Amino acid sequence: MGVFNSLSDRLTDTFRNLKRKGTLSETDVNKTVRDIRMALLDADVALPVVKQFTGAVRERALGAEVSKALNPGQQVVKIVNEELVGILGGQTRRLNLAKNPPTVIMLAGLQGSGKTTLAGKLGYWLKEQGHAPVLVAADLQRPNAVTQLQVVGERAGVPVFAPERGNVFGHDAALESGEGTRSFGDPIDVAVDGVAHARDKGHDVVIIDTAGRLAVDVDLMRQAHDIRMETNADEVLFVIDAMIGQAAVETAKAFADGVGITGSVLTKLDGDARGGAALSVATVTGEPILFASTGEQVKDFEIFHPDRMASRILDMGDVLTLIEQAEKAFDAAQSREMARKFLAEEDFTFTDFLEQMQAIKKMGSLKQMLGMMPGMQQMRAQLDALDDKEFDRVEAMVRSMTPFERAHPKQINGSRRARIAKGSGVSPSEVNQLLERFGQAQKMMRQMRKGGGMPGMPGMPGLGGGAGKGKGRPPQRKKGKSGNPAKRAEQERLAAQKAEESRGNALGSAFGMPGAPGEGQEQDLSNLKLPAGFDKFLKDK
Repeated sequence: MGVFNSLSDRLTDTFRNLKRKGTLSETDVNKTVRDIRMALLDADVALPVVKQFTGAVRERALGAEVSKALNPGQQVVKIVNEELVGILGGQTRRLNLAKNPPTVIMLAGLQGSGKTTLAGKLGYWLKEQGHAPVLVAADLQRPNAVTQLQVVGERAGVPVFAPERGNVFGHDAALESGEGTRSFGDPIDVAVDGVAHARDKGHDVVIIDTAGRLAVDVDLMRQAHDIRMETNADEVLFVIDAMIGQAAVETAKAFADGVGITGSVLTKLDGDARGGAALSVATVTGEPILFASTGEQVKDFEIFHPDRMASRILDMGDVLTLIEQAEKAFDAAQSREMARKFLAEEDFTFTDFLEQMQAIKKMGSLKQMLGMMPGMQQMRAQLDALDDKEFDRVEAMVRSMTPFERAHPKQINGSRRARIAKGSGVSPSEVNQLLERFGQAQKMMRQMRKGGGMPGMPGMPGLGGGAGKGKGRPPQRKKGKSGNPAKRAEQERLAAQKAEESRGNALGSAFGMPGAPGEGQEQDLSNLKLPAGFDKFLKDK
């Protein structure tokens, strides 16, 4: 999301002023459209795309859907969101897999756009989806491209087909080894042989890494076109550096016309440039964006959802992606065990804490996760100040504890704290802070278990009332116990049932599991107040 930070800030400011108005005049609409136009141009979005986008927004904003709306400001934000989804490609587009494997995916693009690294990420992602991919090293011109692909493939755990060594340190490996007079080998032959190799070895997806240039030229286009035709590629994905801007979009257009691409892949989406390429490429090429690379690690790769990306840009968050990442990271057995401990009134231990930390780390960067929450763009300074390495320091402290200490944190005395600090390379005061925060977390879990909500916070749906007594409310008289034994027994039964229901509700909210009152019983969410723009996440797909 780094490339969209500046654009997101400007659009958020524009809409903040708009939402305060009860009615919108034509002047208000024109000013808003002008602000949007300037924000897009500053983000280096292609001029034809800016004209198309602002024209559509202005026409709809002056129409009946806004003038008759209960809240015209929010209606304009809705229109901008829908049009933004449109220029980003509209619907989410999945890979077209061949009916008769292997599926051939060819990667094209300029040098430096991140093709080779992306080949490994795509291979890793496909492997996670249950496929058996193979990478084919058909870039025989860039120095050490074949070696780099082999390293990337090894990191991703995906095999690499590389019969030619290609350009090694600027020298022709084929000539030096006396294998003939070809210059660096023939990439078309390598690509065709790679598909045959995949068919023989049972690989159902072939990812071909092709040569790039510093600029578009005739030889590059001819070679890319020939590889596409000879391998009968199912997908030709243009790899585009999201940080380059309009220059990359012009190149994408040239490839679309000269080679014929079926979609694009955005790389370096976590960079700090302006992001114009990302907002322009789908409209300019007429082909959708399929994937986005969001970091340096092999798993920092995701399907591109235009609606979710538009939502991130407009600071409405991306809750669906966050939920998907959590579902992959959190083990169902762990969740059940946490729920059992919760019901059995067992204390949350450092061992549980370590398991939760491991799951969160699997989800990726904490900054990226928090950035997916609605309204978090307004807290960017705090997000930027957040140190992901704090997780590592906390984990080191917990791992320096003995199993007994993890299960009994109250027994950690001064000498134990000094040993833990020394073993984890931190100061004793940091261990003290961790133990203090952990004690507060245990207290909060006990409070939730009783159905009292979080300490110091108002009651939340499914968590009962707040823990505080509440200012201004008259103290409720406690009902005395009846002298009638039968009546007293009924009172005690109702009290126990109420306590069990509270615990069940707290369990349902904390662990996403059905509460005690009626297994599978649905909660009534009709009166739940949601943030503006959140309702679209609840629509049936």
